[in-house]
Amino acid sequence: MTMDVRTPSPTIARPEEYEDRGFEHTESSVSVASQWQLMWWKFRKHKLAMAGGVVTILLYLIALSVEFLAPSSPGVIRADYTWAPPQGLHLFRQTESGRVFDPYVNGYKVEIDPVALKRTFVIDEEKIVDIGFFINGEPYKLLGLWEMDIHLLGSTDVDLPVYFLGADRMGRDLLSSLIYGTRISMSIGLVGVVLSFFLGITLGGISGFYGGAIDNLIQRVIEFIRSIPTIPLWMGLAAAVPTDWPPLRVYFAITIILSFIGWTGLARVVRGRFLSLRTEDFVMAARLDGANEWTTIWRHMVPSFFSHIIASLTLSIPGMILAETSLSFLGLGLRRPVVSWGVLLQEAQNIRSVATAPWLLIPGLAVLVAVLALNFLGDGLRDAADPYNR
Repeated sequence: MTMDVRTPSPTIARPEEYEDRGFEHTESSVSVASQWQLMWWKFRKHKLAMAGGVVTILLYLIALSVEFLAPSSPGVIRADYTWAPPQGLHLFRQTESGRVFDPYVNGYKVEIDPVALKRTFVIDEEKIVDIGFFINGEPYKLLGLWEMDIHLLGSTDVDLPVYFLGADRMGRDLLSSLIYGTRISMSIGLVGVVLSFFLGITLGGISGFYGGAIDNLIQRVIEFIRSIPTIPLWMGLAAAVPTDWPPLRVYFAITIILSFIGWTGLARVVRGRFLSLRTEDFVMAARLDGANEWTTIWRHMVPSFFSHIIASLTLSIPGMILAETSLSFLGLGLRRPVVSWGVLLQEAQNIRSVATAPWLLIPGLAVLVAVLALNFLGDGLRDAADPYNR
C-alpha cells in the first residue's frame, strides 16, 4: 500500500497573517517590499504614533472647516455675557413618554455678590435653551469657495447665545475662538516648518556638497544664529513688525521670523549626510551622466534620506506652534482680530482673570494636545524610518 504524499506549493502569506500568528514579516515578503511598505509595517506597530496621527488629522480637518464647526464668529462681542461660565450640552430630555433625543443647555441667571457687588452668572436649571444641529446662522465661505450659512450646532433662538466653553471678558464665545484658532496655530506651524526646511535642505546641501570656503561661510552663519539666545531674538524680531500692518501681513511676518530661526538644526544634519553621500556611486554616476548640481542634490541625494526628513518635519511642527503661542502670549506675535491659541491665552495672563474664569486656560490644553500628538507621530515616523530599527 502506497501513500500519495504531495508537496504543498510554496505560498507567501500576507503580512497581516503573520502578524495574526505572532510572527514578524518573512524574509521573502520583506525582500520584495518597498521602503514605504517597510516604514508602514513598522509605524503601525507604534500605538501612540497611530493615535497621534489620528489626532493630527482631526486637528487639520477642523482647521479646514472652522466656519462650519464654530457656532458663531470669534469677533462677536456680547457685553451682557461677560465671563459667562460654560454650559453643559444635554443630548437627551426626560419626557412623559421617556428619554428622547432633544439637545439643550441650561440658561443663565444673574446674581449679585453682596460683598464685592459683582455680577456673576449662575446656571439656571429651570431655564432651557434648545440646541439644533445643522442650523442656519452667520453666512460664510467654506474654504473660501462656497457660500453657506449652515453651522454644525448652535442655539435655535438667535437672541439666546450659547457658550459651551464659556465666554471671555468681552462676551466672546471661547469655543468658536478656539476652533478658529486651530486654523492659525496649526497652519503657522506647518507653513513655518516648510519654509525652514527649504532653507535647511538648500543651504545644508550646498554646504555639504561643495565644501571648502562655501561650507565654512555657511557653518559660521549657522553658529552665529545659534549663539543668539532664542527668546530675545524672537522678541526683537517680532517687535520690529509694525503695529499698523494688516493681520494677514503680520501672520506671514511671524511665519518668516520663526522660519528664519528654525532652519539651522536641519542644515547641520543635511550637511553631514551630504558629506557622506557625495562620494557614493549613485551620486558619481549622476554627475558623470551630465546632471547638474541642483538636479543631483534634489533628485538623487535628498530622496536617499527623505524618510528622515519627513520624521524631522513632523517633530519640528510642535516647536513652531509653541514659538507662535509664546510670542502671541507675550503680546509680540499675532494680535486681534487674528485668533490663535496664543492670542486666546493672553486673556489668562493675570491671576484675577484665571480666578474669575478658569476656562480661559482651555486653549493651553489645545496646545498640549496638538504638541503631544505631533511628537508621538514624529517619534513613530523616526523609528519607522530608521533602517537599523526593523
